[in-house]
Amino acid sequence: MRRPPAAGSPIVVKIGSSSLATPAGGIAPAAVDRVVANVEGAWEMGHPTVLVTSGAVAAGLPSMGLSERPEDLPGLQVAAALGQTRLMALYDSGFARVGRRVGQVLLTRDVLARRYQYLNARATLERMLGLGLVPIVNENDTVVVDELRFGDNDRLAAIVSHLVGAGMLLLLTDTTGLYSGDPWISDDVELLSAVRHTDEALDAMESTATRGVFGSGGVATKVAAARMAAFSGIPTIIASSKRDDVVPTALRGGEVGTWVEPRDSSLSARKLWIAFGAPSEGTISVDTGAARAVTEGGKSLLPAGVTHVEGDFPEGAAVEVFASGDLVAKGLAAMSSAEVLEMRGEHSSVAGGEVIHRDDLVVLT
Repeated sequence: MRRPPAAGSPIVVKIGSSSLATPAGGIAPAAVDRVVANVEGAWEMGHPTVLVTSGAVAAGLPSMGLSERPEDLPGLQVAAALGQTRLMALYDSGFARVGRRVGQVLLTRDVLARRYQYLNARATLERMLGLGLVPIVNENDTVVVDELRFGDNDRLAAIVSHLVGAGMLLLLTDTTGLYSGDPWISDDVELLSAVRHTDEALDAMESTATRGVFGSGGVATKVAAARMAAFSGIPTIIASSKRDDVVPTALRGGEVGTWVEPRDSSLSARKLWIAFGAPSEGTISVDTGAARAVTEGGKSLLPAGVTHVEGDFPEGAAVEVFASGDLVAKGLAAMSSAEVLEMRGEHSSVAGGEVIHRDDLVVLT
């Protein structure tokens, strides 16, 4: 499965808070230096690199006299406000020592929810890479309530990978990769060298919801991010942040961490945005026949197959489609929630059209 990314293709590297923070809070300069060396190594190999970094909250804790993340939202936002400038100062000086300039990019779900802003973010990142700058991306935790609740940069890194058309996504973490069990509580586990994004072994990992002391991610968010990247044909490597040459080794196709094999074919940029950029505003449940028509037949979702609607959404909103309790698709509604409720079960000739046209529908099974 393993293979180097295409020559000259951009890559995305994500580093988590727990890999940067000291036990007492704050950021370890040695950890930042290791990230800088790995990212610069990728640039020297001809791969323009975006760095998605956590750590703003951890960086702000010492100024608040704290050693753990606050539990309240204002406390988290104050820590992020204090820490973001300190974190960027460390990266700015670290990259300056190797002759590389950086720029800060703070993204939110609101930005990615509007397609014109989504495209503008992509253009900005591409221009920065073209100028030889390292875009240092983080969520705008200081002011956006949803982002702290959503709260993990693994999935943000996957979205950024879509934005720049990355040849590889690297998620750097505290462990050497994904294991068959929990390596923190059992020695009888096996490192998974390579898996496909559809493997059942990933299902249980994605259903967990643990997070660290300083960060909000965990193995579940990394699996979710890898599967998001897989939909655009981007392979993901989940590997140890403690290894000095982890990024160059991965780019050479070396045996490092866990390789997550993506889909054979990728979605269009627009459908990637529908699937992962646009936040869902409601859900539509469908019967077995409608689910089969959508997932296997490539058909539009018709009112006749709708069984239930949740949420108050307008025409054009992104909605998730469920069948027997499982998420099967996501798309842009051609009707409002009120219209879908009124027309559900009706033939499309009576209802006046599709609930979601197939061109606006992404199958997620």
